Amino acid sequence: MTLDSPPRRSSSRRYVVMIVLVALLIGGWSVFWYVAAGKAQATLDGWRAREAKAGRTFACGAEDFGGFPFRFEFRCSDALAQVKSSRIPFEAKTKGVTLVSQVYDPTLLIGEYQGPLTLSAPGGPAELTANWQLFQSSLRGTPTRPERLSLSFERPAFDVLDAGTARPVLRAEHLELHGRLAEGMVTSKPVVEVALSTRGAFAPGVRAFSVQPVDAVVAMTLRGLNDFTPKPWSERFQEIAANGGKIDITDARLVKGETLAVGSGTLTVAATGRLQGELKLTVAGLEPFLKSIDAQNLVQAAPTMDKLANALDRFSPGLGQAAKQQLGANLSTGINMLGQQTTLEGRPAVALPLRVDAGRVYLGPIPIGETPPLF
Repeated sequence: MTLDSPPRRSSSRRYVVMIVLVALLIGGWSVFWYVAAGKAQATLDGWRAREAKAGRTFACGAEDFGGFPFRFEFRCSDALAQVKSSRIPFEAKTKGVTLVSQVYDPTLLIGEYQGPLTLSAPGGPAELTANWQLFQSSLRGTPTRPERLSLSFERPAFDVLDAGTARPVLRAEHLELHGRLAEGMVTSKPVVEVALSTRGAFAPGVRAFSVQPVDAVVAMTLRGLNDFTPKPWSERFQEIAANGGKIDITDARLVKGETLAVGSGTLTVAATGRLQGELKLTVAGLEPFLKSIDAQNLVQAAPTMDKLANALDRFSPGLGQAAKQQLGANLSTGINMLGQQTTLEGRPAVALPLRVDAGRVYLGPIPIGETPPLF
């Protein structure tokens, strides 16, 4: 029994040392977390103070800071953002915002938002509303020096309010938007790469996308921005127009029923706010798309077709109207003849330009629609 006593005392000492070390570790980690949380809170307060001086106010009805022991979590209810420094002042309200970062990766900020979101002029009635099943964001960098931003929506619904009546603008099963700073700085001449993807999206007010849902992936680069501080997109597009900037669409893919289209090209924004430019498209299943937008009637009602019909009528009365009807009846055949025959993912396809002239959209020589002014 005497020989066994020293090992038991030694074992007891080890347990005591381990308990003390664990207690010190927990205490040290607690001190570290609270000090780091205090610095994070001070950084957030400093950022909000600087933004307020610049005419951009961010406030909460109630807020809380937590997340101990392995993350920092900021919760804001009844969130309000007011931007008065913009040429067109606006404010945004949402029911709640939760921002989370991990202790081991503080430059990655994850956000989750509780709808609905409303946009309006300061103090005025809501002009745009958005709601969703789930809305999350991911920001790499810091609030003052962001590097990448991602937004992800499940079942988003965007509506424009007109005299209190909601007019649907966009619905989707899933919507993602990714942005990356490719050149410059957020505060000076940024060049921004943007990727947009949708699944099951439709726009009730746009003929081509009002009935059958669309799956799409678009990658583009925006050049000509002065900065990327909070402001309406109409103002950003004005900057692009004034600076001679452009929208480079590097890759686009759209699936709508039987129609598959891929393309790329460059668009600019005219001083009138209208888009200009051209995309090179390759389309498989063109005819169903033309039927979905009622392209035959669009062609027959187009002013250019009226001019052509009047010219033909001068040679032979009735010839112009007959030509318009014939072109409308054989629209897809005519476009296929004007385009270059090719294949796309094993399907017969046609390659042809999608031209945008002062907002008017032409598929080859055929007018198929019009884009709204961007400002």
